[in-house]
Amino acid sequence: MKVTIIGAGNVGSTCADAIAYKRIASEVVLLDIRENFAEGKALDMTQTSSLLGFNTKIVGSTNDYSKTSGSDVVVITSGIPRKPGMTREELIGVNAGIVKTVTENVLAHSPEAVIVIVSNPMDTMTYLTLKESGLPKNRIIGMGGALDSARFRTYLSLALGKPANDIHGMVIGGHGDTTMIPLTRLASYNGIPVSNLLDSESLNKVAADTMVGGKTLTGMLGTSAWYAPGAAVAFLVDSILNDQKRIIPCSVFLEGEYGQDDICIGVPVVVGKNGWENIVDVNLNNAEKELFEKSADAVRNMNDALKSI
Repeated sequence: MKVTIIGAGNVGSTCADAIAYKRIASEVVLLDIRENFAEGKALDMTQTSSLLGFNTKIVGSTNDYSKTSGSDVVVITSGIPRKPGMTREELIGVNAGIVKTVTENVLAHSPEAVIVIVSNPMDTMTYLTLKESGLPKNRIIGMGGALDSARFRTYLSLALGKPANDIHGMVIGGHGDTTMIPLTRLASYNGIPVSNLLDSESLNKVAADTMVGGKTLTGMLGTSAWYAPGAAVAFLVDSILNDQKRIIPCSVFLEGEYGQDDICIGVPVVVGKNGWENIVDVNLNNAEKELFEKSADAVRNMNDALKSI
């Protein structure tokens, strides 16, 4: 099984490292526009193989898409962050151009690939990729919910003083500070609702901390995080390649589900070898439905910037 990662920056290279170390794929290709950058990252990672005990082939390339041929999954991390003075429309315009070009190139060599979108604004870039590629909707996945849910479980773990691996919780809605919805009502610790273990004030703080999880790390690091995003992508890729059938919140195309249509936004989906296979309805209550509608409105507002491109 073969995975291509477009963009060998912090997130892309961390994702490649996790996929290799966990033996998720037999080959990982890193592609970047910077001369010898992906090659250097690939060589560095390959030199850890005898120390960490994996045999995954890691290939780096400077913009040679022929190296990506036959990929089962393609991860797109390419794009630029928003710079001071840059409008939302300008950011979307630049990243949309990058994502469109990358998608065309990867599909020319891997027409059957499942495409995972990481580039921001993620829900809008997922929607753009679906519309531009003409691929079946199940083969285009935005990964944001996997990352947001991991952060949610981490904050619940800290509040409870319990292992994160024993905690279940998900975040739906748009992948943004004001659009994501941590579903505290449905979160549990080994089957016990966390609402039985934490008071409402503590749960509200967990939700608030989750929503600014990325912003918090950017403030600490001076740049976007990469360990958790890279691991979230690897987790999603593992479910695809190994047909795990995990339920993972992802940005996917809705056609009436959750009361929304013609939009890519985060909802729980079953993820397997064909991409996302079906949407899981978690029966939101009225308050959660209202939040989801507001989140969808915000994502559509972001998508409107695509009309001027």
